Amino acid sequence: QASSAIPVVPLYGTLLLKVMDEMGPGEGCIEQIDRLFRVKLQAPVGRDAEHRLRVDDWELSKPVQDEMTYRWSLLSTETLGNLADLDKHRAEFLRLFGFGLGGVDYSADLDPRAIG
Repeated sequence: QASSAIPVVPLYGTLLLKVMDEMGPGEGCIEQIDRLFRVKLQAPVGRDAEHRLRVDDWELSKPVQDEMTYRWSLLSTETLGNLADLDKHRAEFLRLFGFGLGGVDYSADLDPRAIG
């Protein structure tokens, strides 16, 4: 989430979300964290040469990176809407911070003393 403040990283993320959804498996930040705990920490192997657990393995696969390179070469203001998934990126970003969730009335008045 901190990297979203770095210029160009959110743009890369919007492209990546669409590529991962199209090529499968689609995986947002929350799903990636889930896979870290559910799969990577349980596996007896799966660490890189420096013994790190990596959850960017799907993102860094050759087919995904080849498609990312291709889309990046086509990217412009006019093509962004077709090459990337801006709506999903926005929804995923909001979800990281607990916003944009279904069933929540964000305009409702709230008494913080009533929580608990």
